[in-house]
Amino acid sequence: MSIKLEQIDELRKRINVSYEDAKEALENCDGDILEAIVYLEKNNKVKAEKNDGEKECFFDKIKALIRKGNNIRFVVKKKEKIVVNLSLNVSILIAIFGFHIAFIGLILALLCGFRMKFETNKGEDIKINQTLDKVQDEIQEIKNDLVG
Repeated sequence: MSIKLEQIDELRKRINVSYEDAKEALENCDGDILEAIVYLEKNNKVKAEKNDGEKECFFDKIKALIRKGNNIRFVVKKKEKIVVNLSLNVSILIAIFGFHIAFIGLILALLCGFRMKFETNKGEDIKINQTLDKVQDEIQEIKNDLVG
């Protein structure tokens, strides 16, 4: 059976595949578009959906950032006792809308010997923790010098 360009175009409108894959599927399925779709899905030839413009791509990036922010926790500890454990997204919102209170709270926490760090759900190390440790150690040294 001879496959026409219109059939290939119709198949490509329905699912995201290359011309070559669409032609092959239609040839194997005797020009039946529905059978060709099933054939392509079974053979994992269907690609991810195309973006319908920059808007969708932008929103996909925002969703990915929110998901990532929910997987990172801001943790404040005193010795080994966890005092605060918030998602990064909530922490950012608190920092934005309650900047003055959050800033004063962080300074007081540092002066009182609380330790802060960011943790992932998978236990991966985040580079900012190294910087936070250095800052917290320096503040502790300054505090010890002032007291001693």
